[in-house]
This record gives sequence, C-alpha cells and structure tokens, in this order.
Amino acid sequence: MSAMFVDRVQVYVKAGDGGNGLVAFRREKYEPMGGPAGGDGGNGGDVVFEVDEGLNTLMDFRYQRHFKATRGENGMSKGKHGKNVDPFVVPVPPGTVVRNAETKEVIADLVEHGQRAVIAQGGRGGKGNIRFANARNRAPELAENGEPGDELNVELELKVLADVGLVGFPSVGKSTLLSVVSAAKPKIADYHFTTLAPNLGMVRTDDDRSFVIADLPGLIQGAHEGVGLGHQFLRHIERTRVIIHVIDMSGLEGRDPYEDYQAINHELKEYDEKLLERPQIIVANKMDMPDAETHFEFFKEQLGEDLPIFPVSAITKTGLRDLLLEVANTLEEIPKDTFETAEETSDERVVYKYEGDDDSFYITRDPDGAYVLSGPKIERLFKMTDFNRDESVRRFARQMRHMGIDDALRKRGAEDGDIVRLLDFEFEFME
Repeated sequence: MSAMFVDRVQVYVKAGDGGNGLVAFRREKYEPMGGPAGGDGGNGGDVVFEVDEGLNTLMDFRYQRHFKATRGENGMSKGKHGKNVDPFVVPVPPGTVVRNAETKEVIADLVEHGQRAVIAQGGRGGKGNIRFANARNRAPELAENGEPGDELNVELELKVLADVGLVGFPSVGKSTLLSVVSAAKPKIADYHFTTLAPNLGMVRTDDDRSFVIADLPGLIQGAHEGVGLGHQFLRHIERTRVIIHVIDMSGLEGRDPYEDYQAINHELKEYDEKLLERPQIIVANKMDMPDAETHFEFFKEQLGEDLPIFPVSAITKTGLRDLLLEVANTLEEIPKDTFETAEETSDERVVYKYEGDDDSFYITRDPDGAYVLSGPKIERLFKMTDFNRDESVRRFARQMRHMGIDDALRKRGAEDGDIVRLLDFEFEFME
C-alpha cells in the first residue's frame, strides 16, 4: 500500500469572452462622414491555476466549484481598444494534477511553488470596423463580436501526504476523534484492530488553516517486527510532521495510561528512532468519564516532562478547538520537506500545450431533414458574427465557403432552400 491518499474534486472553469469590436465613424466638425473609428474589443481573462505552498488540501474547492474570469471590455469610438482583462488566478496546493473531466487528459501537473498553468484560455477581442477598411471599402459597417472563452469541467487530484499522524492503542478513541475534527467517516468499532487502512481527514481550523490528519492503524506491541498491521502503519507515519498521541484517560479497560504512552513510544523507537524527534502532542481523551480527571493528574505527574497535553472529549467535543490550533501552529514551524523520503516521481509530467484552431466541421441530419453544422471553428466564427449587420453576415458566408462547408453540404445532397442549423440559428441553403 503506498503512503498516498488521493483527494479529488471536480470544478467548472470558464475563461472570459473577448469584448465586442465596435462599428463607429468619425464625426468631426469638418469631416461629417469621416472614416471608420470603431476600436477592437479587449481579450477576456484566462483562468490560471497557481501553486501556493501554503495549501495542503483541496478543501477550498469543496465550497467553491465555479471559477469564471471576466470578459474583455468592448471596443470604443475613436479607435480606442477595449481593456484586456487580467487572468483569474486560482491557488492550488503543490502536487495537484489537473485533468479534463471528459477526456481524462492531463492538462497540468503543478508541483513547484508559484508554478502556473493556463487551464482555460480567454477569448480574443473582436475586431472593430477600423480593421476592415480597405481600398475597396472605405467605410465598412462590419465588426466582430468577441471570441468565446474556453469553458470546461476539470478534475483536480491531489496525492495527499498526511501532515499529522494519530497514534495510540486501539480503542483509545482515535477514529472518533478524527470523525469529529474532520470530514472523514471512519468505521468505528470497539475491537482491538479497528483501523485496517489509514483513515484520512481534512481538517480546517477556525482561523482557516487546513491540514491532513491520518488515523494510523492501531498499534500493537511488536508492530515494528511486522506483527499485525505494523509495517503499513509505520510507513505512513514516516512522512508525518507532527504526531498526536491519543491516550484513554478513562482507565475503563483496566489499562494504565502512562504504560500505554511508553509502550507506543517504544514501538515508534524500535521501528525508527527518528520518529521520536517529531513533535508530539498528547491528547488525553475520554475526559468525560467518571475517573478520568484523577487518572489525568496522575499521568501528568508520571510524565514529568513538559510536553503539550490537551484534555479533550471526542464525544462531547470539548477541548478540540485549542488542540487543532496548537497542531496548526506546530506545523507552521516545521518546513514541509523536513522528513522527506525519496518521492516516487509522477510519470504524468505534462507540459501544458494550447490547442490551435480545429478546422474540422461535421454535418449531420436532424429528423426533420435539416442539415446540422457543428465543429469548434465554425461555432466560434458564428459566435463572433454580428447578425444585425448585413456586412457581417456576408463575411460569415464567405468564411463558410472558405472552409469548404458549401461544397460539403452539396455533397451531402443539400439543395436550394434546404434548412441548415448551426447552434440555435437556422438559415436557408442558397445555390
């Protein structure tokens, strides 16, 4: 079993459309019919994902799943260009792989702090009529609408390494603790081998810091020799930066809290002495039980060292807030890669490539006999055409001819007067 957990979430991204170009003419005092003066629209904003090493989880994406960049500004008179829009930057944790949710193709593999990838490209601004003037047509009544920005659903996947490991004998309440501090849903039962695979929880503190906590399989003496679940458990713990040591203070199972504490630490030391260098936070759990207070005082005496101890009750949820803030503070003092082991590199490194125009178009028939046109390029040209102006419509007809659509329709049997559909628009085929 690898020491990896996967956190997955699907989000929708939409880049900004380009601004529309403008049809305008100069109207100055001595030039009542001056030349064209409509400016181009600005480019729409890209949606860009950027690595922020302060993030550990995809938690934020559970609350916000739609990311839309702003559209470019429309062109203005006097040849003024509409404003281009800055990219909409979305922070993601290091180690995030971004895939196209439909095709499953990897769009970006974001690893280093500050690394960026364009996930959805903004549309370019439409040209204003100033750009269509030529010797034959000095006053074109023609401008383009802005190009639509990309929109797609993407799947984010983060291979999560736990920042915090929960250790303690079986049935000391680790699973319950995990389920109340995080969104994890561990299977909870009271036998001595509860957690067979590490349960993972994403925890968010009151002050909006988040970290990953793993409830590691219950330790039994001899784990370091591979007895029971030893090896799997201990592999997970090698990567954690803080250890939360959970101790049952109720004494109900006739066990001595201090002996338990020593036994678990002995296991950790036998497996790898370096584990004892990790900061340990002791959680005195089940403090809602009748004799817990007495056991707790005695435990502190026996401990003698000045270790952080937090009396809590996972059942009544007391003491948890302070515990989580302490964990978040401790994590902040320990750089992420302090205990790195050689990390298996992902074989999915991808350089984000932006696809150019796709010239292909498709012709199908609807049940009512109409011909249906589709394809990325023709749909984009359609959306960029201002159908309120005859010149724009004529230009669109020329573009279709250039793409070979007229010929293709003829080959499919289209005749004068047949209906052709494109998105939500219908027109007649003219020979």
